[in-house]
Amino acid sequence: MSSPPILEMVDVALSYTTRRRTVQALQAANLCIAEGEAVGLVGESGSGKSTVARAALGLTPANIARIERGSIRVAGRDVTQLTEDQWVGLRGHPIAIVFQDPLSYLNPVMRVGRQIAESVECHTPGLASGQRVRELLEHVKLPAGCALSYPHELSGGMRQRVLLAIAIACRPKLLIADEPTTALDVTTQAEILALLKELRAQLNMAMLLISHDLGIVASACDRIYVMYAGRTIEWGGTGGIFGAPAHPYTIGLLHAAQADRDGQGRFVTIPGEPPNLAAFEPGCPFAPRCGQAMQQCTRTMPAAVAVQAQHSVRCWLYGAGDPLTPLRSNGAGS
Repeated sequence: MSSPPILEMVDVALSYTTRRRTVQALQAANLCIAEGEAVGLVGESGSGKSTVARAALGLTPANIARIERGSIRVAGRDVTQLTEDQWVGLRGHPIAIVFQDPLSYLNPVMRVGRQIAESVECHTPGLASGQRVRELLEHVKLPAGCALSYPHELSGGMRQRVLLAIAIACRPKLLIADEPTTALDVTTQAEILALLKELRAQLNMAMLLISHDLGIVASACDRIYVMYAGRTIEWGGTGGIFGAPAHPYTIGLLHAAQADRDGQGRFVTIPGEPPNLAAFEPGCPFAPRCGQAMQQCTRTMPAAVAVQAQHSVRCWLYGAGDPLTPLRSNGAGS
């Protein structure tokens, strides 16, 4: 019997409510990650990518966030209704996360070695942390002397490596990397991606790579999920998504990423603006920006349709489809 996915999200709807308004950050988010695989999550800013990551670790603000429907399962366990105390036992192992701005998440007045040691001691009480810190620094290819440095004394790439050391200190089965190469130069980006690949192989670790850079995701991931306005609208193997994209939004993203030009020599862009998630509109949220929108697109959100083996899309161009189910991983990387 195969083990359950490390992370499985099924039709998750999550809202943020303040005194002024309610924002439907997620409305139909679906995700499935098996042991050892690399999965990419792409979409424009505001599409819900980071909210998916935070919901998977119970890091959404408890005072304003609410899961309205759907389920989140970690290693087969439903975590949708966990308390904060229960979440503490799951963060770091089996799931850890690395955020995009290390300077915001590292303590500026604490040496980085001490911060790595805190992660070790939190999850492995009684372990001599000094040797483990040196091992972790070696894992992320930082000299041992970095343990005595403060975050501001390190470069952006080195700080990102420190966050990676903190994350892998707990030996996670899944690492969520939320825009890990943002604001880094091209050379450092390549080094961080190579390091992630090496760590995955060494630790037999799955990865969820969140990015708006399709080139980075294409080079690092087995499968890809595309999000728009809090919904998972297309997912499948990397070759299928990039070789034969189905949803007009995915096609637009690829044209923009490749700097393609139209008949007038202008760069191809997606017209219009992302929808206001505080104002509910029926139908497909991409319809106002879609050049192929039909009447039913503005009325009802379509269910999933399999356009190829292990490649599904939610779009009326392919019919009504069946109720949405997450793409599992049996051969999904091929």
